[in-house]
Amino acid sequence: MTPAAPAPKAFDRRLTLRKVLDDLVADQLVAKAAADKLVSDRRFSRAEVHPLVVITEQRWKDPRNPKKLLHLEALTEWLAEKAGLPYLHVDPFKIDFAAVTKVMSSAFAERYRILPVGVNSREATIATCEPYVRDWEEQLTQGLRLEIKRVVANPLDIQSYLVEFYNLARSVKGATAQDKGAYSAITNFEQLVQLGRSGKLDANDQHVVHICDWLFNYAFEQRASDIHIEPRRDSGNVRFRIDGVLHQVYQIPTPVLAAMTSRIKVLGRMDVVEKRRPQDGRLKTVTPDGEEVELRLSTMPTAFGEKLVMRIFSPENLVKDYKELGFSEDDERKWNQMVTQPHGIILVTGPTGSGKTTTLYSTLKQLAMPEVNVCTVEDPIEMVEPAFNQMQVQHSIGVDFASGIRTLMRQDPDIIMVGEIRDLETAEMAVQAALTGHLVLSTLHTNDAPSAITRLLDIGVPAYLLHSTILGVMAQRLMRTLCPHCKEKRALPDDAWERLVAPWKAVNPKDATYVAKGCLECRMTGYMGRIGIYELMLMTNDLRKEISEKTDLEVLRDVAYREGMKPLRINGALKVAAGITTIDEVMTAAPPPAGDRRQQHR
Repeated sequence: MTPAAPAPKAFDRRLTLRKVLDDLVADQLVAKAAADKLVSDRRFSRAEVHPLVVITEQRWKDPRNPKKLLHLEALTEWLAEKAGLPYLHVDPFKIDFAAVTKVMSSAFAERYRILPVGVNSREATIATCEPYVRDWEEQLTQGLRLEIKRVVANPLDIQSYLVEFYNLARSVKGATAQDKGAYSAITNFEQLVQLGRSGKLDANDQHVVHICDWLFNYAFEQRASDIHIEPRRDSGNVRFRIDGVLHQVYQIPTPVLAAMTSRIKVLGRMDVVEKRRPQDGRLKTVTPDGEEVELRLSTMPTAFGEKLVMRIFSPENLVKDYKELGFSEDDERKWNQMVTQPHGIILVTGPTGSGKTTTLYSTLKQLAMPEVNVCTVEDPIEMVEPAFNQMQVQHSIGVDFASGIRTLMRQDPDIIMVGEIRDLETAEMAVQAALTGHLVLSTLHTNDAPSAITRLLDIGVPAYLLHSTILGVMAQRLMRTLCPHCKEKRALPDDAWERLVAPWKAVNPKDATYVAKGCLECRMTGYMGRIGIYELMLMTNDLRKEISEKTDLEVLRDVAYREGMKPLRINGALKVAAGITTIDEVMTAAPPPAGDRRQQHR
């Protein structure tokens, strides 16, 4: 238990605006005239506001780099160096909330503007924005019997995370106590039955509600695309997918995790009692900035209970213009040539999570003029868009893709979007829609664009129907883009460009490209956001001649190259040359150009 805090001793002193400015002037980071003017302005003599925050609000330029401002992190680093202490950027993903909040009470932390950020059997790491106040250190050492390691952190981070950490820990603790140790809420193959304990957490318990609210807001703040809630034997994991990579966020006691899952199922209008079968649901909420966001929910029974995954769909991210998607001018020209045709089939291919839905929604949004009827049949509806007429597949009542297309054809459509062509019946209905004068857009799961033709032939679509209906195919992948705040230009290794583009000699190598360095803005990953790379195969007469019941994929691919199709990796190489991404990212995301005969076409 943390001891009560006595009055600070004489040698402990808080930072003052005058003292901090004097030190900045001495280090030639701030002009003396500007410092004197700020001190004399009574509006900024607020004791409750940290001096570094006041200085940051002035938006002064950093003399060490005139292109940048003296932002709060830079000033915090300067203060740490001045005080002879390590600097720390507080990253909540790397902090065990439950463990650090046991180090001291929230009242003690607030009194001294400190935040526990790490603890082990030997020492406790405490972040402070008042490096010259040390009275608390002796008290903690005596109470914890641990060594104290002080680090300097951003005062605004300390202020906000102090509230967030303790509120979350308090809610988890309250929910755990409410559960009284019972595991009866969990359906798991190794269920532990504790006799005499029948308590069960309620999905509407205020602690559970607070934890779920925190989870959503934190995911929106961190730009997560998916939230994973995963039960384990002793505790559950919460993970976020950010820019395609999963990050561990928090560990929560299993009973609390089960109550969180129930709470979210209630919000998504799912059957809370049914835990044996997978379920799908959706909910809409609002971010702290006032932006509406939809979440698609999916549960799955596992050995330790229900796993819940929530995919986050923001209208801002789901509907973009072609340049934001990563289309080059040539890509955009070819794509527009396809989607402006009055009838035919256009296919978008790629694995799950490659951005196919975003491409289709963005395209439909641009095509959905008042004089055009755009209808979709999806499984499930990814994003509710007022400009479209959307229908959801419901297998339980016999509404599948094929019957959905059949229905849409009686709805006087101009453009039809089919979520995915999975079988012959759906493919035949899509072909019939195209033959009767409709533009049909759909997706397939193939590795590249030419493979889409052979896939349709494999499932039984006659070649002569593909001749008449296919307008083109686009394969795509998503790659992480370099963080604009920290990317660095470096010379290329001798063979790096050759490995990326060989033997496609049409792409000229550069003397240098950008590499991922890592900074606070990108969580030290070097990347921020994602962009698409594309392989567009526009159907031509020569390509149609190669489509038969015995189509050779390699021959079809070679003809496509000769007709102007560029492989995914070459499209990525152009983005490397433009400083958008890295060679490693392209080689990870895109398969190598297939076939051995493409050299002769360049």
